[in-house]
Amino acid sequence: MKKSVLITDLDNTLFDWFTIWYETFSSMMNKASEISGVPFDTLIKEAKPVHQKYGTAEYAFILEKLPSLKKLYGERESLLREMDEAIHAARSARKTHLKLYKGVYDTLSELRSKRIRVIAYTESKEWYTKNRLKRLGLDYFIERLYSPQDHNVPIDEEDRTTIEFENLSCHHTPEGEKKPNPQLLLDIIEDIGAEVEDCVYVGDSELRDINMAFDANVTSVFAKYGGAHFSDTQKGYDLLREVTHWSQAEVDEEKELKDKGIKHKADFEIDSFSQLLDIITFEKKS
Repeated sequence: MKKSVLITDLDNTLFDWFTIWYETFSSMMNKASEISGVPFDTLIKEAKPVHQKYGTAEYAFILEKLPSLKKLYGERESLLREMDEAIHAARSARKTHLKLYKGVYDTLSELRSKRIRVIAYTESKEWYTKNRLKRLGLDYFIERLYSPQDHNVPIDEEDRTTIEFENLSCHHTPEGEKKPNPQLLLDIIEDIGAEVEDCVYVGDSELRDINMAFDANVTSVFAKYGGAHFSDTQKGYDLLREVTHWSQAEVDEEKELKDKGIKHKADFEIDSFSQLLDIITFEKKS
């Protein structure tokens, strides 16, 4: 089977997003609780409405939005000064755990040498995604990123860290639209000027990624390894559910998807990203 375009999910497909999130968030909140004396469980309960407001469980300014901390420390500058150790704990954990799955870098290098187009499609917010791509060096391999637009931030835009790429361009998916809507994938393929038959899509969610690819008639590859965290770290998964940014409607929608079950099996399954090279013949389209 020959393909000239790889469209890939990012989180839990190229890197372990869940572990990055859990270690970063839990380290920060544990340290914040230790410094302030506010119980960890109280901070967690206060975090969920903030995440829902900004549409992400990665909201970088979470500490300054928590009522208990605002009551203790007042204005933003004072609060951030007191929470400095918690912020550094989060940054340290993120730096430690932000790494690619084994075989990803070499596989993308091989695809680049073959001049294969690599497109990334994620439901994580743009800035957080761009930050990870830059730190991991993936912008060298990826031609385009498709992601939701960013939320508002409580700092002036000129004060925010600018992330620029030489090789990668960033594009937004329509507001409110998300996987497993096959039209999103079809729109991406049309936008890059490719044909459906030229593309292969890889992702870690059978419910969202694989069902979407099947309904779009795109060859699909299920990254089985991306779901290991659900069985390995139940405590972490429970924490994510407690602070999820999903609205009740989105939670109900996810439950409905799971109740219906997986509609379609992937065309291929892989236990590591590098196995893509064993199952697909990648060739640049002439």
